[in-house]
Amino acid sequence: MLLHDRAASHRPSDPPDRPHPGVPMSTKPAAKGSASAPNRPSSTRWIWIGLGVVILVVGVFAFVSTRSDGSSGGGQATPAGTVVPSGKFTIGSVDISGTKLPEKPAGAADPAVGQTIPTIEGETFDGTRMTIGPSGEPTIIMVVAHWCPHCQREVPFIQSWLNTNGAPEGVRLVAIATSNDSARPNFPAGDWLVREKWTVPTMVDDRADDGAAALGVTGFPYFVVIDAQGKVVERTSGELTAAQWEALISAARTGTA
Repeated sequence: MLLHDRAASHRPSDPPDRPHPGVPMSTKPAAKGSASAPNRPSSTRWIWIGLGVVILVVGVFAFVSTRSDGSSGGGQATPAGTVVPSGKFTIGSVDISGTKLPEKPAGAADPAVGQTIPTIEGETFDGTRMTIGPSGEPTIIMVVAHWCPHCQREVPFIQSWLNTNGAPEGVRLVAIATSNDSARPNFPAGDWLVREKWTVPTMVDDRADDGAAALGVTGFPYFVVIDAQGKVVERTSGELTAAQWEALISAARTGTA
């Protein structure tokens, strides 16, 4: 069983809260106009109204385009509901092919950088088959444990980011729920993730935690960033700030930490 990383970093402080006139109509009757001059807008007025509509449409389009180009998001929005299926599986079945990643030593260079990750074949909480490995697209793999207090804060934090920004364009997100233990708090992991409305496809690890071990996980939450060829770009552990999370997305896209 993997031990919780007591050295995992906390956010220095809670992020600031995110930002989550009408005149009554007159009851005075309108003045009567001349019978020979009905109150119709002139052709010039219609021209100005048309120009105003065109300017409004162009402005909205420019605003939307700027938001898409300037954020780490911009991809397809996450579904309104959770993609984590409810099911009977609290412990999964995992098959590993390829070379396992070494553990990352504290305070030293990561020996796994540049190494191709192994392919992990497993299943979601309802038994649907799922694969984590080289997939032809940059990927961030998140490894979480239901009993880990850092994970219990990080999962809703990341989900809130996804709800606000949408799925990061060009980057695949997947997760592994590992260290599943009915004797520890917040079990089972599937129920916890459903409560959090977690929209990241998640594999449930086996009893030996082989999925996490294949990635060299030493603490929770754990993040593995790989490029489109499945080579490790960066690994890190602990709670992330929004800036740190967005830096991982950038690293996945560029292939450089």
